[in-house]
Amino acid sequence: MNFDQIAPRWGTDSVKYDLCLRQGFAPDVLPLWVADMDFPAPDCVREALQKMVDFNVYGYSMAGEGYYRAVIDWFTRRHGWTPERKWIVTTPGVIYALCTAVRAFTAPGDAVAVMTPVYHHFFTPVTDNGRRLVQYDLRLTDGGYEIDFDALERALDREKPKMLILCSPHNPVGRVWSEAELRRLGGLCFERGVLVAADEIHCDFVYPGRTFVPFLSLGEEFAQNAFSCTAPSKTFNLAGLEDSNIIIPNPELRRAFRAEMTGQGISEAALPGRVSCQAAYEGGAEWLDALLVYLRGNYDAAAEFLARRLPQLRLCPLEGTYLAWIDARGLGLDAAALERFMREKANVRFNPGAEYGAAGAGFLRLNLATSRATVLAALERFAVAVEENL
Repeated sequence: MNFDQIAPRWGTDSVKYDLCLRQGFAPDVLPLWVADMDFPAPDCVREALQKMVDFNVYGYSMAGEGYYRAVIDWFTRRHGWTPERKWIVTTPGVIYALCTAVRAFTAPGDAVAVMTPVYHHFFTPVTDNGRRLVQYDLRLTDGGYEIDFDALERALDREKPKMLILCSPHNPVGRVWSEAELRRLGGLCFERGVLVAADEIHCDFVYPGRTFVPFLSLGEEFAQNAFSCTAPSKTFNLAGLEDSNIIIPNPELRRAFRAEMTGQGISEAALPGRVSCQAAYEGGAEWLDALLVYLRGNYDAAAEFLARRLPQLRLCPLEGTYLAWIDARGLGLDAAALERFMREKANVRFNPGAEYGAAGAGFLRLNLATSRATVLAALERFAVAVEENL
């Protein structure tokens, strides 16, 4: 497993790479934005997909017992929690699942809450379906981000949302919420009848000193008032194959969710996604363990570089995900100017923090899931641009 060697992705219709040229970046741009990885998937995935291709019959199929066993065993081994088979609903992606859940569990005009700065694709499932988006800001402290529970309680009482979308681990700020934090949040929501949609897609990216706690593992009371969105896509770089596992213990919620899927003409994820998921969960653990060490090394290298070359930038602690969250407000650029600076001066493509809500303005999200040399080259370009232009 040589993570220093990345796949050549230019000219493959990659969103992360090829879309940059349409956005006005120069051809030699270094793209560290979209949250997929530049590493090839584990060999076990390629071998399973090749076997599927070689079979050469691609008729209607369904998730088999081996698939469900692979999902259940993965969460049992990696996270000490065992979901039941009947709880699992396969879908073609987590954002699709959130759109489906918004339609199934809320009505037009209802409020849905998110905790910002947060993954920007949480916004559109709410607004595009005629619901009202409520943004509650996390609190930034010297030690990183935390939940201001008093402010959250006031927001829940004032806005009365029907659903809260929880990002755990949190993209982009890198927090892995503790059991105590999750219990307190879950209690506030349960008391008010607010359904918790736990997006746990980054659950496998947790670094030493922190432990991922599945929201549904907190007890029956919380599990009946929540559902979890999981997928192998981030963990094993399978996003283009579109498979996710939505875990819904409450039978009434599960029936409503499935009914909304059926109304859209979708029954479950497609064959290639299911094949790759099963293979990754059955044979990808060693690959992931090595990857986590490498990613942490990338973060440490970025932290050392920023402290030495760009001390006016602040790197937030990384507890989970492979996304570095950088406070760039010290550059004195507003959100629009910061985006232009990346494109016109530095020729690096990070995500501007304003994408993640107003609370992210002046920040940058940097994707660490590439070679260490690429991470450092992008930061060097950015530093030189700062030195020459600001």
